[in-house]
Amino acid sequence: PGAARASGAPAGMEAPWDGADWRLVLGTLCSVLLPVLVTLWCSAHRSRRQLLIRDIFRGSKHDWRYTDLFGQPSYCCVCAQPVLRGAFCRCCGRRAGEGCLKRAERRFPCKEAVARGAAKGHHWIRGNVPLCSHCRVCGQQCGTQPKLCDYRCVWCQQTVHDECMQSSLRNEECTFGEFRDLIIPPYYLSAINQMRKDKRTDYEKVTIGPYCRKHWIPIIVLVNTRSGNNMGETLLGEFKILLNPVQVFDLSKIAPAKALQLCTLLPCNAVKVLVCGGDGTVGWVLDAIDEMKIKGQERFIPQVAILPLGTGNDLSNTLGWGTGYAGEVPVEQILRNVMEADGIKLDRWKVQVTNKGYYNLRKPKVFTMNNYFSIGPDALMALNFHAHREKTPSLFSSRIINKAVYFFYGTKDCLVQECKDLNKKVELELDGERIELPNLEGIIVLNIGYWGGGCRLWEGMGDEPYPLARHDDGLLEVVGVYGSFHCAQIQVKLANPVRLGQAHTVRLILKSSKMPMQVDGEPWAQGPCTVTITHKTHALMLYHSGEQTDDDASSMSEQEHVREQTDEDV
Repeated sequence: PGAARASGAPAGMEAPWDGADWRLVLGTLCSVLLPVLVTLWCSAHRSRRQLLIRDIFRGSKHDWRYTDLFGQPSYCCVCAQPVLRGAFCRCCGRRAGEGCLKRAERRFPCKEAVARGAAKGHHWIRGNVPLCSHCRVCGQQCGTQPKLCDYRCVWCQQTVHDECMQSSLRNEECTFGEFRDLIIPPYYLSAINQMRKDKRTDYEKVTIGPYCRKHWIPIIVLVNTRSGNNMGETLLGEFKILLNPVQVFDLSKIAPAKALQLCTLLPCNAVKVLVCGGDGTVGWVLDAIDEMKIKGQERFIPQVAILPLGTGNDLSNTLGWGTGYAGEVPVEQILRNVMEADGIKLDRWKVQVTNKGYYNLRKPKVFTMNNYFSIGPDALMALNFHAHREKTPSLFSSRIINKAVYFFYGTKDCLVQECKDLNKKVELELDGERIELPNLEGIIVLNIGYWGGGCRLWEGMGDEPYPLARHDDGLLEVVGVYGSFHCAQIQVKLANPVRLGQAHTVRLILKSSKMPMQVDGEPWAQGPCTVTITHKTHALMLYHSGEQTDDDASSMSEQEHVREQTDEDV
């Protein structure tokens, strides 16, 4: 009231805002909105420039991508000036300003994916060498001067100072560097092409050069640029620089089945495949490998490693490749991990959904399961998430946003409880034996150790003696949950799931109503039906032991203890 009287306003009324208040509010809004608007404008501008560069240089020998002063500081390979706005090649690493792009395209050759003749010399390019590199001749650091200087070979990645470059180095045969065992040499593919023209198929007689080791293990990299947090585009370029561009594929442009035909041109039982994407991408690739088996190409089946770019990444976590990749590990280290990884088997299961009643005339749905099948609240969350992602896919490009949306739908289901009384609607049979169900809202059938983005569901908590879950024993683990809140408690290790048993075959009968179901994150709403899960085949995977969590270490120690105890009993 005193302030109101001092300002001339009647008692009981707030004083009107003066000019200083409005200026404060306006300044606050500008300080918040201006950076957001500038970021959005820069992003839209970069997208337009990228499309323009792609249209201009369509069919080019270089793989140009837009860059500017907000990206990596670099110098033009033509005029040697700093690149304020221009492009870089994702294969050889050359950079050029916008005005010099056409001259760079004409003057400089790109990395040759296929080359005729025997082994070739180094392919040196000048400037923009990595700061962490050292000169091959003098051992001093390269790339420290703020100008276009020093050389880098696009194949072996060796760097040399300008003053250390000698004519002998220019004519020296390239060794392909640290990753020569993974690289497909360009002259190897040239020899294969010639043999195919001559209608010969004895590819094992092709020599791969004196510097490749006896056990050559070429790698094929499959990148899903639409997965997870948009790391795919960056990884695609980094792998093309380190390897032969012909062995790096973008799954948004070419299907895995077509990309994997490269395996048939390489040594039998020697190829490794690195899948950069989520668990759904891995399942897509494994389905393509199953098609190779059907075509009679069993001897060309590759082993599969995973670089997790998805949201949940439970299969990747089970196989030791981590819960998610955000650029914290250099690409070079990823390739080293693939080289050192151990081969294991992964069970793959057939999920057949047969409709009941009037819909029984329809053909049964058949899925292939790698991770888990579920009915109940977690399938409902996946169904809601999937429906919104289909409407606005651009909003779901971040792993954090995806998990936040899952959290929102989980919280909503805690209040609504759309899946209650599941035990009255469902019958469960494990290896032909009917299981009495408590008052549940969800049932989860597991093939792997992790579920729900990193939770070990079967082992759970406590000291109860349950056999450890394995992904190669031909057994499924079946658990139940009381609802979305119970799922959240399990994830933070405040509760255990209801263990229903292990089985080689699982049969689930939905007697009435419509319920959400999912197989490996692919959800749908299902009416009355019979779900039968049986073993289908094995997949050859790669296990990386260097990324074990504490849970993994304890599980492995318990497993070793069980084996020792079994040996003593025998």
